[in-house]
Order: sequence, then C-alpha cells, then structure tokens
Amino acid sequence: MDFDLNSSTDVLRRTPSTLQTLLGGLAESWIRGVEGPETFSPFDVVGHLIDGEETDWIPRARIILGRGSNPRFEPYDRFRHRARNVNRSLASLLDEFAKLRAGNIEVLQGWRLTPADLDLSGIHPSLGPVTLRQLLAAWVVHDLGHIAQVVRVMAKQYYDAVGPWVPFMPVLTDHPVPRS
Repeated sequence: MDFDLNSSTDVLRRTPSTLQTLLGGLAESWIRGVEGPETFSPFDVVGHLIDGEETDWIPRARIILGRGSNPRFEPYDRFRHRARNVNRSLASLLDEFAKLRAGNIEVLQGWRLTPADLDLSGIHPSLGPVTLRQLLAAWVVHDLGHIAQVVRVMAKQYYDAVGPWVPFMPVLTDHPVPRS
C-alpha cells in the first residue's frame, strides 16, 4: 500500500478514541499489567504516545519542513513518560493524548503538504536520512503497533487463566520475548 496522507490522518485521528474505548474505566490490573521486566503496560503506552506528540512526530516534521542547513532530529527518549507520569491517572493521560493529537492533526492538515514536501528529508540520529513521507508513515505504524501491544499485554494477563487454549491463541504466543 502506498502512503496516502488523507487515509493516514484518518488512522491517526482514531487512535485516541480507540484507546479510550479499550482502556477507559478499566481496573488497574488491566491497565498496569506488563508482559515482562522493562516492558510497557497499557498505561505506559499512553504516556509514551503523549511523549511522541510532544517531542517526536510534529517536531521532527517541522525540522524537515524548515529546510534548515542542519535537519538533524534530536534523539527521542522512549522512556520519558515514566518519570513524567508518576501519580497521574489513566483518565488524565487519555484526555491529554486526545487533546495533543487533535492539535497535531490540525497542524498537519494546516500545512497542506504537497508531494514535493513529502519528499523532503531530515536526518534521524540512528537511521540516517528519512523523508517526511516515511516519518508520517512511521507515525501511523507506530500507533497501530502500540494499539496491538496494548491488546497483547492485556491478553497476556490471562495467559494462565485460559489453560489448555494457549496454543490456539496467537496473541499469547506470537511474541514469546516481551518487548516495548
């Protein structure tokens, strides 16, 4: 599938409501469960997505569109949310994420990007040159990956409870090595 800005924006716009529907009002055991040491809980995922809204996708797109002499991205702190969100509620994180995402979608649409804009590039600290098109496609896939991760982590909370059905439930067995 080729990248399409409008269909990508449709996916990005849905992520906050998807997470709200999936996680809103659930018990702590569902939202704080993990799949292993140093892995993200659903709560952590929402915090991580907020960090992306503030320090990753749109800030990096601005660097690319700025066409400056040094289009190098700042390194991204994947774990910034851990210190930032101590004593926060999931409800507050979901609300913040929805507001930040709505604002970023508004910014993205306000740019009225052309195919030439999408071909502009910046420099990722570990990947090297990347185009705006690739950055925006990665934003969509990043969202989808974390939605899948939330569902996988939640399912794994019932790993033992399903008993003999484990081999028939790929959500429990597809990622034997936990990751965030």
